[in-house]
Amino acid sequence: MLAFAALTGPLPKAGVVIVAALAAAALLVQDPRGRARAIAGAVVLAPILLMAQIWHSPQLEFVHRHPLVALVAAVIVLVVIIGLAMIVMRRPSVLAVLAVAALPFRVPIESSGTTSNLLVPLYLVVAAGSISMIVQALRAPAARRIADPSIPESTLVPRTARARAARLARLDSGTEGRTLGAGGWVERLLALYLVLYAVQAVYSPSFQSALQNVVFFYVPFALLFVLLSRLDWTPRLIRLCFAVIVCLALVFAGIGAVEYATKTIFLNPKLILANDLHAYFTVNSVFFDPDIFGRFLMLVMIGLATVLLFGRRPREQVGATLCLAVLWGGLLLTLSRSSLAALLLGLGTIAAFRWQVRRAFVVAAAVVAVGAVAIAVSPTTFGLNQGLNGASSGRANLVTRGLHLFSHRPLWGYGSGSFEHEYEVHYHGNAQTLSASHTIAVTIAAEQGLIGELVYLALVITAVIRLFRGARFEPARVAVAAAFLALIFHTLLYADFLEDPVTWALLGVGSALALAAADQAVPARARGTARAAAPA
Repeated sequence: MLAFAALTGPLPKAGVVIVAALAAAALLVQDPRGRARAIAGAVVLAPILLMAQIWHSPQLEFVHRHPLVALVAAVIVLVVIIGLAMIVMRRPSVLAVLAVAALPFRVPIESSGTTSNLLVPLYLVVAAGSISMIVQALRAPAARRIADPSIPESTLVPRTARARAARLARLDSGTEGRTLGAGGWVERLLALYLVLYAVQAVYSPSFQSALQNVVFFYVPFALLFVLLSRLDWTPRLIRLCFAVIVCLALVFAGIGAVEYATKTIFLNPKLILANDLHAYFTVNSVFFDPDIFGRFLMLVMIGLATVLLFGRRPREQVGATLCLAVLWGGLLLTLSRSSLAALLLGLGTIAAFRWQVRRAFVVAAAVVAVGAVAIAVSPTTFGLNQGLNGASSGRANLVTRGLHLFSHRPLWGYGSGSFEHEYEVHYHGNAQTLSASHTIAVTIAAEQGLIGELVYLALVITAVIRLFRGARFEPARVAVAAAFLALIFHTLLYADFLEDPVTWALLGVGSALALAAADQAVPARARGTARAAAPA
């Protein structure tokens, strides 16, 4: 109790910066032992900060009343995590399946007067994977690794740290013989953004919100990226994980259909009230939010479309078509226009990879033209008779006023997590029940100023370059690249970029696949050079 009481003073601000720095070190440090120490520090400190925030929440009332029972439950959870870690050490591919299966599931936790939907199952998987990586790194003799670079640093890392750093640098820079340092630009910018966000939380009037983002999202998702990017993503593992995510999407679409048929919502009282007030009815399945549900379905549909266009087996194409039809129905029931627009962008990206960019551009232009004509003929159908703000459910005002907030403090912003607070202050209680502008770039500009905005833009650009470069003839990389681009677009209409674990998962898997492709390309180029140099 005394420890948690101490964390209500200035210590949380120092703790947020420290835990973000540890997560950044986990992203950047290439030495297995150094990375293991950083991961261990983050795994220990993040739960302490988390518990300090939710200690007085209604969800922990049982803990206060029955501490012994809570202690036994904590021991059981710890045993489960250790058991999972032992399984992961023996079969690293299990980590990928568990992580993918846990991505959608959220548990509502009240903290500081607000309710956050936390990915508790995913946290358990990340903790297990982190422990397995720590144990393997600390058990591996450093002298043997240095003397024999053929010895992998762990079963989760099928390549040496030095070689991996060199390939990452070449992958991001487009060079072949020049190493830019430890890690690649994506990892550097992710680490920089984490630390910058934590530092800017120190002067934020909404420090509690910033702390929640760091502890609940950024730190565990950074560790997720570290784990997934170091897995050996074989074609069999990719197919297995994709099958899991498709099955989940079908189940969630079925739940959405039941919600629509019975006109009941299983979760999210706010959505229940909204459905009672409007003539239309939206579903959210298990996601608390129709747009997040739509985002999930949209990303899975992009993967299925890749199978449809690149697959060679008729059975796969028929299966992908049927699944697409079911998920399309589920997506329509969400009424998520942002998800529909992002899906179109993702499909256009796949078409550009599969055929030609020019053809994809022409088709996309035709679709946009048809849509413009439809809107011009019947603006009422699309809600444009209410104006842009009415059609966007008030989001246009959020963007405009968010930019106005940015103009007040263009360099360093109002501080991490401060958008909702500053919106209410400047617009005299007219803020809607939103934590951001629903346009991630505007939210970052208002909260973190040009400093954060430039880091965000650099991260997006370098990530797109890494995922897209050389992916044309690899369906798995095409699916990841198209899904990531669609996700970026969706965040411009509905926020949640680095707060979404799918962002980190796509970056982690895409980075691993890009590195694997680079590894395969080096021997091929070497053979070509040898043949060219051989005497005729």
